[in-house]
Amino acid sequence: MPFRDIVLHGRVFIHADIKLVSGLHIGASQAGLAIGAVDGPVMRDPLSNRPYIPGSSVRGKMRSLWEKTNGEIARQNTQIHSRPEVRIHSCKTESSYKACPVCRIYGVPGDQEFAMPARLVVRDARLDDVQATILGQARTDLPYTEIKWEATIDRVTSAAVPRQMERVPAGTVFSDLEMVFTLYEKTDRELLPMVFEAMQLLEDDYLGGLGSRGSGKIKFERVRIRARSRAAYDTLSTWPMTADDSKLGVQEVLKEKDSLLKWLEDCVPTKSEERVE
Repeated sequence: MPFRDIVLHGRVFIHADIKLVSGLHIGASQAGLAIGAVDGPVMRDPLSNRPYIPGSSVRGKMRSLWEKTNGEIARQNTQIHSRPEVRIHSCKTESSYKACPVCRIYGVPGDQEFAMPARLVVRDARLDDVQATILGQARTDLPYTEIKWEATIDRVTSAAVPRQMERVPAGTVFSDLEMVFTLYEKTDRELLPMVFEAMQLLEDDYLGGLGSRGSGKIKFERVRIRARSRAAYDTLSTWPMTADDSKLGVQEVLKEKDSLLKWLEDCVPTKSEERVE
């Protein structure tokens, strides 16, 4: 479908809190060496100095896990400046793209003739004032974070090389992660449950670094789902099962998949389905 034929039918807004079941390390580059600095610092907001979860980390891990689950082969090489080369799955033909939920949800390079905009946008998740106050009163090793000592063990001599890794402590909640899922085609509705399946895969895996050492286990809480249709874009509709005080997690949403899709069909009709008054 050429870009000139793309029609925005509506958008679905998924909001959720991210609770850390174990400490979280999403690393930041360390400019220079400073006395007393940790070996592995975490990402921080430059204005508030609070750690945050980049939307790209959540989205990238969801895509990676969904590719593995569906057996998609990572053939596309991507490299930025002098950083290590990374491989992802990316369809090369229009027919394979139409049959591939990974590329339709997460996108393909724009130089492909059949390319359409990615359906899924994931925004950063930040600490709210309440969580920042709780961490501030906890007397953590660094502002809002803890230091986890680790050691690399020489397999021959058993010599240990210790290092300090910074983590956001377990139990911390990053509030109001927002994902925006855009519907360009009628069949895009069928892709929405796959977003929640990828969220479930992420809960069962880990986010950020040091996952094999126990870090990065998360849980999505207070899932809320709303939508806007093209025909009534000033109206924000809420899926009846979710509200601001929602107790739903990802598994509960997936159990109600049929109800969710029926609501979405009524809430966001495609252009051909819109009622003519």
